[in-house]
Amino acid sequence: MEDNKKLSRRQVVAGLGTTLVAAVAAPALGAVKQHNMEAQPLEDPTTKYARPPFKEQMQPWPGLAGKMDPRPDHGETSYKGSGRLKGRKALITGGDSGMGRAAAIAYAREGADVAINYLPAEESDAEEVIALMKKEGVKAVAIPGDLREEAFCQKMVAEAVRQLGGLDILINNAAKQATQKSILDVTNEQFDQTMKTNIYAPFWTIKAALPHLKPGSVIIGTTSEQAYDPSPDLYDYAQTKAATTSYVKSLAKQLASKGIRVNGVAPGPIWTPLQVSGGATMEKLKQFGAQTPMGRPGQPVELASIYVQLADPAASYATGQVYGASGGAGNP
Repeated sequence: MEDNKKLSRRQVVAGLGTTLVAAVAAPALGAVKQHNMEAQPLEDPTTKYARPPFKEQMQPWPGLAGKMDPRPDHGETSYKGSGRLKGRKALITGGDSGMGRAAAIAYAREGADVAINYLPAEESDAEEVIALMKKEGVKAVAIPGDLREEAFCQKMVAEAVRQLGGLDILINNAAKQATQKSILDVTNEQFDQTMKTNIYAPFWTIKAALPHLKPGSVIIGTTSEQAYDPSPDLYDYAQTKAATTSYVKSLAKQLASKGIRVNGVAPGPIWTPLQVSGGATMEKLKQFGAQTPMGRPGQPVELASIYVQLADPAASYATGQVYGASGGAGNP
């Protein structure tokens, strides 16, 4: 009788072992299977998107992505999310096109509620972004208005906080860029508009947002390779991007003890409405991006994952950093 009992115990232990092994192995096998299903084929980045020469095209400032040829890829169909920012609440300036639009689409697909700011003239682009974000089942808020006014920057932040129910990610992305061959051609009005959009607006917006940001929150500034290797025809724009890089590093040190991270994204030549609305000469536009080692301009979606990474809680030790994507130019 005793032997039978011992045998039963052995059988039970053996049975439990087999069950545990199966339980552990099953998810692992399932994960491998799913990973294989989601694997993407290798793509040559030099031929992934359009290469110059580009056709001549000009739009009045601020320009619309929907009227560009070819249309930029902001991730409308190409960006796939995985819930990395679920529950987060983001405000993105210049969210109708360019890197702001790419970040907005990516954030929504990563589970974040998003408010975008843009100029009223960019409404048609903004409507497309709002519709794409709503398809993801997140809150999508449109806040049109001119960032060159301090009162509006304060109102924008308050509205984002009200409609999103809080704020923990701020992307200062909107920018003004106008090409001029000589400093003598830069009018006081142009200089003032560039400074107000690129330097004053982030200053006002951060000041308004900071009381709402808790430990774990993130501020991201869109800077540029122009901060490191300025073009001769972008005198005013380039210095604002150097200032952006500097405020990212300064503010990161100031806010680190509060648990708020501050980082920057520095694009190289990216195919956005900035280029067709006075940001580049026609000759430069036709060969836009040709000077890079990849031989083409970048697309906004190619920076989307950088904005996601910098906002992801997993990047908790990254602050005061500037992440670039310039097709091999090496800056920053």
